[in-house]
Amino acid sequence: MANTAGNIGLFYGSSTCYTEMAAEKIQTQLSQLLHPREIILFNIKDVALQQAEQFETLIFGISTWDFGELQEDWESHWDEIKDLHLANKTVAIFGLGDQMGYSDWFQDAMGILHDELAALGCQFVGYWPNQGYEFNQSKALIAEGEYFVGLSLDDENQYDLSDERITTWCRLLVDELASV
Repeated sequence: MANTAGNIGLFYGSSTCYTEMAAEKIQTQLSQLLHPREIILFNIKDVALQQAEQFETLIFGISTWDFGELQEDWESHWDEIKDLHLANKTVAIFGLGDQMGYSDWFQDAMGILHDELAALGCQFVGYWPNQGYEFNQSKALIAEGEYFVGLSLDDENQYDLSDERITTWCRLLVDELASV
């Protein structure tokens, strides 16, 4: 792999292409906002998660399936996470979920991933307000339920809001990364 200094590694798993499409949009937005830094995409189906260790700044994309389950590519790599050396790395997370069909488990996979990475000593950016969503509960909430641990997208029920949310989140990330 080429020199990753200053670049951002964006790792995602995607079963139905929605997480992949969100990752590509985030890559495009951040590439424009952070030029000349590169945002390098990795589908975790095709790469080892250990490649994340090469970056100081990381973005992870995950979707929640059914009753709070991990997306299949993440699930197949889950045991690798605990062995990653990510202490003091800056991490942002985005997740996709279905707030209407699975309102008791909305964005649970994002919360589970956050907790797993927090145990490694990562520093997080990109927390996202929970306003504008309708769900019962989520493992992805922090700060007394006011924020998700990352960008929350629901392409099943709020597809029309995804592009605006991605744009706003990317600008938030740029501001937060400038102060890290």
